[in-house]
Amino acid sequence: MGCLEGRVAYVTGGAGGIGGAVIELFRAEGAKVAAGDLGLTDGRRAAAHLWLRHDVTREADWQAAMSAVEANFGGIDILVNNAGVALAKDLEETTLEDWRRIMAVNLDGTFLGVRYGIAAMKAKRGAIVNLASIAGKVSAPQLAAYAASKAGVVGLTKSAARHCTGKGYQIRINAVLPSFADTAMVDGMVEVLGGGTKDLETLRERLNRRHPMARLARPEEVAQAVLYLASDQASYTTGSELLVDGGYSA
Repeated sequence: MGCLEGRVAYVTGGAGGIGGAVIELFRAEGAKVAAGDLGLTDGRRAAAHLWLRHDVTREADWQAAMSAVEANFGGIDILVNNAGVALAKDLEETTLEDWRRIMAVNLDGTFLGVRYGIAAMKAKRGAIVNLASIAGKVSAPQLAAYAASKAGVVGLTKSAARHCTGKGYQIRINAVLPSFADTAMVDGMVEVLGGGTKDLETLRERLNRRHPMARLARPEEVAQAVLYLASDQASYTTGSELLVDGGYSA
């Protein structure tokens, strides 16, 4: 039996690289997995037991998602707030519209997920895992809005974890903080991060060298950290930040 046998999980941002890796790993560990995203690929559809079109910035979509999971699986045990967007601009280039869009998805979406996840699990037990980033812990001058949103996710995670323990809810809430991962979202940022160089391979090599382990994180490595925090192996862990960064923050 897998370590998530008999559990029901809901993963946002399931069409992305990390979201897809989490779905596949959770299924392999025995969970029933529902997933939501705005963009759904055929491959990701095949991986999850249930797919939902979900805009995490809309409260009505969260209400519909929790109702759908309840109707199809009888409840939820694990929520992974993985949906996120990036913006590679420095502070002076970032417009208020840019700022609000990043905050809406990365921070408001996680807040709504935590709020509705607690409501769905507080009568039993469960785990919520929020995807933050090392950009919320170390300086990231070219990622001003993104870094601020992910720092907010870390703070929200800690406050929500303390809220649950204070209320006596058996819900653990933790955050995973990856560094740059080998995903399409990072590919979309590397030109800016690489100083304007157009060659993708050159840019990726520069990014690799920023990490002491000399490579980007693989999505499945981040998924393993999410699995740990979602499982009973982390039964005494709440309000924590698990860095998966190849030594970047060191």
